[in-house]
Amino acid sequence: MQTNLAQWAKDSLDGQVIDEILRKCVHCGFCQATCPSYQILGDELDSPRGRIYLIKEMVEGQEPTAVSQTHLDRCLTCHNCETTCPSGVEYGKLLDIGRELVDEKVKRGFADQLKRKVLAKGLNSTLFGLSVRVGRRFRSVLPERLAGKLPEAREAGRRPAGRHARKVLLPMGCVQPDLMPSIDAASIRVLDAVGISACELPARTCCGAVNFHLGETDSSLQQMRHNLDTWVPLLEAGTIEAVVMNASGCGAFVKEYPFHLRHDPVYLEKANYLVDHVKDLAEILAPHAAELANRLLNKLPNPVAFHPPCTLQHWQGLRPLTEKMLTEMGFKLTAFGESNLCCGAAGTYSLLHPEIALPLRDRKLAEIDSAGQVNMIITANMGCMSHLQSGTSKPLRHWIEVVDDGLST
Repeated sequence: MQTNLAQWAKDSLDGQVIDEILRKCVHCGFCQATCPSYQILGDELDSPRGRIYLIKEMVEGQEPTAVSQTHLDRCLTCHNCETTCPSGVEYGKLLDIGRELVDEKVKRGFADQLKRKVLAKGLNSTLFGLSVRVGRRFRSVLPERLAGKLPEAREAGRRPAGRHARKVLLPMGCVQPDLMPSIDAASIRVLDAVGISACELPARTCCGAVNFHLGETDSSLQQMRHNLDTWVPLLEAGTIEAVVMNASGCGAFVKEYPFHLRHDPVYLEKANYLVDHVKDLAEILAPHAAELANRLLNKLPNPVAFHPPCTLQHWQGLRPLTEKMLTEMGFKLTAFGESNLCCGAAGTYSLLHPEIALPLRDRKLAEIDSAGQVNMIITANMGCMSHLQSGTSKPLRHWIEVVDDGLST
């Protein structure tokens, strides 16, 4: 792709990054076949190629508009286009920078600003747990879309004390401990079963993804720096061997800390160090799959459908490892069509863009239904789990909860 950057972009580090990414694009359009928003809307400007052109026009001097902002907002940041692209275009980074530049130039409407502020503040608030409990109590009078975001409560159960020489950090995120504490508790118990103790920190903090994707960039960067200041010393001291993520969305975002902190040389160095020690839960448990399989014999709800979150398969490239591990544990995975496509959850996206998120959810569930009888749908990200559960009566669980149930029976 030929570019002719405006002077401000030539003088900007971000402009240079955009230029480098743009020049890899060959206009092939392969990305359109795997873009979820394009599949639903059929608009070229709601495809990666269309958004690339919008960003290109901006850095070449054309003023962005609210229409440009809307098309960029509609991207689910699933990164499916990146795994499809034959030229290695880093579309996710391009979009992140492009959105920030557009937001600097285009003022959002009052209603949009308010919605984003409420979500950012609410999901990061210490009162979030109380609001979840109140919401569950009055679920029947809540709007259907909001009620669907409140999964049924499951008891966390006991958490074994740290007793093993191998120790990892399992950060308590912003919303999962309140919405579904059983996931963290199950992770701790299964890790304990294979000789690994999971340490918790008294203070909970978001990985920064919620604020970042809602345009609260400064708050997100503060959260990233806080996490680096907290986690890196534990790694350097040898107190823990890894930071383990049981939500693929959080893991994917943390692994991009170096990109988001590219303008901060002090924290960039810390971020590069951290990334080498951030592991998805599947990466830690995969070497123990055979050991766990011996204890899970005939205790799994087979057959099951495994929904691989975009943050697991496209951002981190961990779908093959995870599916291999689950199979070795004894899960009978039922294949279904379009398993590479986004389910529509995408963090807070399903609340901001239900007109796209809900058709994607229903499309995903229809593919699972057409694949044959499955007793349960399992996944690796709570956001996907609650979003899909709102559209089906089939049980939907994080895979670690199912493993934990099998070990407990």
